[in-house]
Amino acid sequence: MSLEMRPDCERCGVDLPPQSPGAFICSMECTFCAECADALDDRCPNCAGELTDRPTRAKRWLDAHPPSTQRRFKQD
Repeated sequence: MSLEMRPDCERCGVDLPPQSPGAFICSMECTFCAECADALDDRCPNCAGELTDRPTRAKRWLDAHPPSTQRRFKQD
């Protein structure tokens, strides 16, 4: 099973393409941008897990293992 590669930051909604660095995930795949991960002190607000660099997905694997299209950002 591959990573879901969520398309946006759950906190601010910024786009996080699967082939670009700058996304952080916890073990539950909650996803945040670098700025939000830093503001959260690298701790997931959903599960209290550690936020670490999400690996990038090489373009050649995107067709076989497409990223998620479901956005997780919830505007207040």
